[in-house]
Amino acid sequence: MKLGVLQFFSWPGRRAALSSVFDRALQRIEIMDRTGYDAVWLAEHHFSSFSVCPSVHMMGTLAAARTQRLRIGTAVSLAPFYHPLRLAEEVALLDMLSGGRVNWGAGRGFARVEFEAFGVPPEESASRFRETVEIVLRAWTEERLSFAGTHYRIDAVEVLPKPMQKPHPPVWVAATSEPAIEWAAGRGFSILMDPHATHTEIGRKRRLYAAGLAAAGHSIAGRDLPMARLVALGDDAGKAEAIARTGAQWIVDSYFGSQHRPVRLAQHTPEVADPVQRYLDEVILHGTPDAVVDQVLRLREEIGLEYLLCAPLSYESFMLLTEKVLPRLV
Repeated sequence: MKLGVLQFFSWPGRRAALSSVFDRALQRIEIMDRTGYDAVWLAEHHFSSFSVCPSVHMMGTLAAARTQRLRIGTAVSLAPFYHPLRLAEEVALLDMLSGGRVNWGAGRGFARVEFEAFGVPPEESASRFRETVEIVLRAWTEERLSFAGTHYRIDAVEVLPKPMQKPHPPVWVAATSEPAIEWAAGRGFSILMDPHATHTEIGRKRRLYAAGLAAAGHSIAGRDLPMARLVALGDDAGKAEAIARTGAQWIVDSYFGSQHRPVRLAQHTPEVADPVQRYLDEVILHGTPDAVVDQVLRLREEIGLEYLLCAPLSYESFMLLTEKVLPRLV
């Protein structure tokens, strides 16, 4: 099994200096490089203290400079908020500077405040995302790119640099809704699976994706399909549950609060009587290291989990994951 870390840059309560959030994250990334993680996947968010990382490409460059073998993933580059040529340049440059270690994850975004602030109509998110992905891939593989689409027109532009990895970095698309999963499968793209769906929902989506791949003549064999799971670990079950509950409350209050309310809420977290309890019961892996190992192995049997993309909810959770869980799974 492969393990990666979905790295958020949360600033709860704005209590500490924001610079310390970045310092701690980079220290964790250095530990990941030494201990057998496959990749750090950097989360892009805008205009929210839930995670303060507006440029995963800038952060990825610094992460690459501090590591030797760890792959640098974007989870995700929010494609509708970039001009696609600029996005192609930035990711290619990151691939070059990292020595060919980029995993490019692209997504369409869902936070209303981001669409409003950037002036992008939410109803255009899917078409802008798909057009941008096509342009980026062609910009990396064609000497000069000409393109005429709904949102962009490009005439014989040479995009430099080209990525170090050939023909280009491996590509994943974030797929949460059924139409997104079906589109990705039909195009043969690998997918990233979100940290807010329940374990049961993740399993159903993986089956839908596998069926879509097969119907389009593609194989699921050999693909890394990172499944993002929030993780809370403690020396005893009670401590782990307290970490999980605090993390779930933070997500509900900030990620899905009034300022950051999703454009497509129902596709991410259903309206339930107690959304915090939903995270505790059906989303977060929590418990002692032994208990979490058992939960992961059960998910491997039940839903085909082979790449666990962990989002630790505390520093203690990250260290126990690294010292007590990772060696038993990889």
